[in-house]
Amino acid sequence: MTGKTAFETKYGFARKDVRLETWRLSPFNRWSFQNVGELVPSAHVAAAPGGESQAKSLGALLEEEISLAGGSETVEKFLKRSDTDGLTILKAGKLVGDWSAPHMPFGARHIIFSISKSVTAILAGILEGEGLFDPNAPVTHYIPEAKGSAYGDASVRNVLDMTVSLDFEEAYLDPESAFARYRRSTLWNPGGGTESLAAFLMTIQHLAEPHGQTYRYRSPNSDMLGILVERASGMRVSALLSEKLWLPLGAASEMSVTVDMEGTARTAGGMSMTPRDLARIGEMMRQGGTANGLRIVPGAWVRDTVATGGSHEAWQRGTMVFLFPKGRYRNKWYQTGHDSGAFCGIGIHGQWLYVNPKTEVVIAKMSSQPEPVDDKLDGELVAFFEALSSMV
Repeated sequence: MTGKTAFETKYGFARKDVRLETWRLSPFNRWSFQNVGELVPSAHVAAAPGGESQAKSLGALLEEEISLAGGSETVEKFLKRSDTDGLTILKAGKLVGDWSAPHMPFGARHIIFSISKSVTAILAGILEGEGLFDPNAPVTHYIPEAKGSAYGDASVRNVLDMTVSLDFEEAYLDPESAFARYRRSTLWNPGGGTESLAAFLMTIQHLAEPHGQTYRYRSPNSDMLGILVERASGMRVSALLSEKLWLPLGAASEMSVTVDMEGTARTAGGMSMTPRDLARIGEMMRQGGTANGLRIVPGAWVRDTVATGGSHEAWQRGTMVFLFPKGRYRNKWYQTGHDSGAFCGIGIHGQWLYVNPKTEVVIAKMSSQPEPVDDKLDGELVAFFEALSSMV
């Protein structure tokens, strides 16, 4: 008998077709982005007992029309067109509702890619508030073996703000690039297990330009940040996440982060969590660093991160100015420069955590876009989030 399995019927492909060489490709990413732990070793962070409540429909909001550059379409049509897997919206801390694609069950965890950077920076902010972490210290204060690499004369602040003058390109689709070697060191690509993530980071060299002048989006900086917070605290990233963030936040579901051959966390992009828990992080930031009546991260750090800090000049010299012409980047978070004061975390393949302080709205969107980066769609997404924020 040669019928399709339930898996093949649901996803349109067989589980055996999802491997390290295919897991970030469409259509396989519609499953793999929710099941990264089956492909890459991962450390897990438990939530408090209780679990998540049931899904709440967005109801009539899905049929509302939104005007974008290409014309008008309903909220639900845009969610489908932008390969959304899961969405959660909060308003003034209250749940507006959830939306899930047929292939993503409510309550499933999903990789957030580079929003992991923003979460890791929260750990740095917490440790700074405890007097354990100095953003103005040289990297070598915490990691002496970084001497001789591009990080040898960089500051922690350079790492936090992506202003390290790093000779490295984010060549997502080039199998022969240094980026592919980087991914092998994280066990994300076939052929890993011979060079650790930390060992790879110490080989990256300096560009001619001094540090601190130009915003350069380079993921290794955020893996370096993970190592920095571990050295400063003496704790593994997974333990820090549990004690300092996940339990105080009141997260309802377990999260995870991928690790390399030495157990080093992929803090640049390896975290997975539910849309609701991602929205809880955004709400904590909107509330100035508090959740459930608890102070999680210092208020001054949050204000600096989402409103006042960061170099506009460094951002203007970078390559993402098209997305936020008046923006800035601080502590792994994007300041949009919009009148709404919106700020966000962004990950490849369509992961977004968008916070609009003016309308008190938080939007967590998880996706399986076919391309890692889609500049045109990113512009539409920003317009969509701004419009949606004013509708709920």
